[in-house]
Amino acid sequence: MDIEDLRTFVEVADAGGVSAAARRLGVSKSIVSRRLFRLEAELGVQLLSRTTRGAALTEAGVAFRDHAARVSVEIDAAREAIQPTGDLSGRLRVSLPITFGPTHFAPVLAQMAQRHPKLHIHSSYTERFVDLIAEGFDCAIRVGHLQDSSLVARRVGVTYGKLVASPDYIKAHGSPEVPEEIVSHQAVLQGTETWKFMDGDKIVTVNPQGRFKADNAAALATAAAAGLGIAWLPDCVTDEYVASGALVPIMTRYPPPSAGAYVIRPPGQHPSRKVRVLTELLIECLEEDPRLAGVER
Repeated sequence: MDIEDLRTFVEVADAGGVSAAARRLGVSKSIVSRRLFRLEAELGVQLLSRTTRGAALTEAGVAFRDHAARVSVEIDAAREAIQPTGDLSGRLRVSLPITFGPTHFAPVLAQMAQRHPKLHIHSSYTERFVDLIAEGFDCAIRVGHLQDSSLVARRVGVTYGKLVASPDYIKAHGSPEVPEEIVSHQAVLQGTETWKFMDGDKIVTVNPQGRFKADNAAALATAAAAGLGIAWLPDCVTDEYVASGALVPIMTRYPPPSAGAYVIRPPGQHPSRKVRVLTELLIECLEEDPRLAGVER
C-alpha cells in the first residue's frame, strides 16, 4: 500500500473534495483521483462517494480515515527517527500573514528550500486565522498577541508598534494625550478590537471606534496617512511614513507593549522535524533582522 495514496485519501477526506485536496497537496486533480482509485482498488471497498459538490466519506471511509492518518504520521516519525539529520523531504505547508509575511518570513522559507532541495514548501499568505487542522497546514506564523487556543505556540521573535496619525488629522482634531482620550477620536481598525498601552508597569486597555476598517496593516497605514483617523500599527509598516512625515507618532508617553512572532502548530507530543527546523531558522534569521529583535529562546 503506497503511503502517498494514504496521505492523499486523508487530505481528500479532510478537505471535503478532490479539488481542495489537490490544492493542498500541490498536484493535479487527475493525480489525486488516480491515487484514490488505486487505494480503493487495493482495499476492495469504496472510501468516498463523489458528488457534484465534493466528496463524502462512505461508512468504510469513515472507519478507515483515522487509521490512514495514524499510519501516515507514524511513517513520518519513523523516517525522522532514522534520519535525524540531513536533508528534509516531503511537504511543509505554512500559513503566513500578509503583514510581515512577504518581507520577513518569505526569505526564511526560501533559505530553508535552498538548504533542503528535497523539501516541498507550500506557503499561503492571508490575514485570516486559518484552521490548521481542518485546512491541512503543518504550522502557521502569526504576529501579535495570541488568543487562547489548544494550538501549541513557540515564540521566535518580538516586534514593536506605535500610535500614529497624519499631520492633517492632528491639525483638524488634535491628538490624544492619554489612552482614555482615544475613544473620542476616529481610529482606523482591523475590526472590533482593543488597544493596549503601557502606563509605567500597568497595561491600559481601550476600545477605539472608527468608520474605516481593513484586514491589512498596509491599507490601514494608507488610510491613516489620508487623515481618516489614528492608527495602532507595527513599526515596520509605519517607518517609511514616519520618515517622510506622512505620519507622526502620537501619545509617545504610553507605548504599546511589544508583540510576539510565533510558530503555531496543531497539538501533539512533538513537533515534526520540518516544523522544528523552520522554527530554529526563524529564530536565527529574525535575531539578525533590525526590524524584529529581542528573540526569546
